[in-house]
Amino acid sequence: MKILVFGAKGYLGSQFLTRFPGAVASDVDIADQKEIERVLDAEKPDAVINAAGKTGKPNVDWCETHKEETLRSNVTGPLLLLDACQKRGIYMVHLSSGCIYEGDNDGKGFTEADPPNFSGSFYSRTKGWADQILRDFPVLILRLRMPFDGSQSDRNLIMKLKRYPKVLDVQNSLTSLPDFLTAAQTLIEKKKTGTYNIVNPGSISPYRVMELYREIIDPAHSFERLTLDGLPGVVKAGRSNCILSGEKLKGEGITLPHVEEAVRSALGLIRLAR
Repeated sequence: MKILVFGAKGYLGSQFLTRFPGAVASDVDIADQKEIERVLDAEKPDAVINAAGKTGKPNVDWCETHKEETLRSNVTGPLLLLDACQKRGIYMVHLSSGCIYEGDNDGKGFTEADPPNFSGSFYSRTKGWADQILRDFPVLILRLRMPFDGSQSDRNLIMKLKRYPKVLDVQNSLTSLPDFLTAAQTLIEKKKTGTYNIVNPGSISPYRVMELYREIIDPAHSFERLTLDGLPGVVKAGRSNCILSGEKLKGEGITLPHVEEAVRSALGLIRLAR
């Protein structure tokens, strides 16, 4: 299978290039229809992975003041790419986000069939719009949440959290990037379509992640506990806090390690690299 990765220079796109060494990288603007068609016609891929998108730097607050750019990358681009792939019979994979939900769905976790219920940030709204449109087409939609790994990347959740003086203590689903890539590769090689939540089993709070960081890496690291009530005082846009169900993924025979185990493993790698 010849794979073409859009957004290949990003945190996730570059990881797909490592996972699929023969993949072709592209960093063209996916909201530029002519450029998309030029690349597809030149490379003639069997599959396209859309890892392009705006999450904002240093965080999603950026999207609140850059709405046009966010819309182009997160909605216009995926729809233009869908149209081009459909016309050429190319298998399309789209990276979505679980940050379109709020809560734990009465303890069950949100499934792939549940409609989005969080609209507190422009970023989340754009991801939800694209997610819900693409689900009506034969596309593989991979949802992940706050990805982390054992790298020093500033896009790694652990590296983000260690910069914050206050860290939120609310349970969430998280995604270990190495586990995500393994699951994604399995689904892609089977040419699956539909939506899949790819999160590690269980839940954990960002505050607990930093407690583990202090335990495993830096005993001197200091931070304060932030409650949900205090969140509006430190961010511009609302933040999704949710738990997703991974039962559909388990139904494919894909089992991921518990989230705290995965966090400890990533922290161990970070410690070794220091």
